[in-house]
Amino acid sequence: MSLTRIRSARFGDIEVPQETILKFPHGMPGFPEEKQFAVLPYGPDSPFVFLQSVTEPQLTFLLVEAFPVFRDYSFEIDDRLGAEMGLSADNTPQIFNIVTVPANPADMTANLLAPVIVNWRDRLAVQYVLEKSPYTTRHRIFPEGTQWPKGGE
Repeated sequence: MSLTRIRSARFGDIEVPQETILKFPHGMPGFPEEKQFAVLPYGPDSPFVFLQSVTEPQLTFLLVEAFPVFRDYSFEIDDRLGAEMGLSADNTPQIFNIVTVPANPADMTANLLAPVIVNWRDRLAVQYVLEKSPYTTRHRIFPEGTQWPKGGE
């Protein structure tokens, strides 16, 4: 297993397996020059992962795996994008959503309007903005009124 060393403001200098690095051919919205990101686990059995830029130490996103958390979430990937990404019945994507964590983590939201679509076989990814969608950029992850433990509770 080949390792790549990257610098991260959040994690320090780390070595990541090459197979955890995804190529974003078009960059990310707002960051078109950022083409490679490492996927770092949040914790064991967690639906959350970090997406750390390989070249920009300050750029880290928190993602959540879509379907374990949003069971009714559904959308179609258009044929052009599916072909561009090499997706097929034998190579289905994994879907993530970018998370925003406010001061009260119980109020965190996920961007369901622009999922991150991952082809692990070819290590390709794209953030795909859905058209004519009922979803928003701020869909609650936890039900309203969820209490978050304070401090070390």
